[in-house]
Amino acid sequence: MSLPHLKRPPANPLPSAKPPLLVLLHGYGSNEADLFSFADILDERFLVLSPRAPQTLGQGGYAWFDLGFGPDGNLTHSPQQVLDARDQLIAFIHEAIEAYDTDAQQVYLLGFSQGAMMSALVALSEPTLIAGAVMMSGLIPDEMQPLIAPPEQRKTLRLFVGHGTHDEVVPVAKGRAAATLLTALNIAHEYHEYPIGHHFSEEALDDITGWLSVRLDNQ
Repeated sequence: MSLPHLKRPPANPLPSAKPPLLVLLHGYGSNEADLFSFADILDERFLVLSPRAPQTLGQGGYAWFDLGFGPDGNLTHSPQQVLDARDQLIAFIHEAIEAYDTDAQQVYLLGFSQGAMMSALVALSEPTLIAGAVMMSGLIPDEMQPLIAPPEQRKTLRLFVGHGTHDEVVPVAKGRAAATLLTALNIAHEYHEYPIGHHFSEEALDDITGWLSVRLDNQ
């Protein structure tokens, strides 16, 4: 497959059905082992894959695309690199569905920080491929908006947006802006804020794992 990855098979597979797929998307400077560290607390019906982002940063760190800081201190990135990364991730998901014989109608993404941006990019532009996505401590890039799929394609898409109110890397305003955009687009979503910085908390993980389980229960 096109991206190295870690795998957790479903411990409680659905009877006579292909397993749903959950893809974990790490943040900038991290690697596939990061989010995979809590794979065991995720719903046991999922086949869980944690791919390594394609760009090597050194010292065990990887990225989906380059990041920098503008004169105002805000994160900057190359729109073309963002779109190329989206295409690479879409290709990996298609490969995973075929290689592991998963349910193509039950593909979910869980991304943190830059991985949350990737979750949004893929889910909003290819909602017929993604049933639901989690964005934790991320944002929806401005260049994403022209690529958002038409309303008839995103009727069944579900999103979870979580953000720390003390996030020092991606300000909470970015999470609030993402939720505002989703509301304007009439895309079903939940928005949660937590009294934390740029990381997960136990409360956030409880909310996310519960949300994912409910998605499967409602199928």
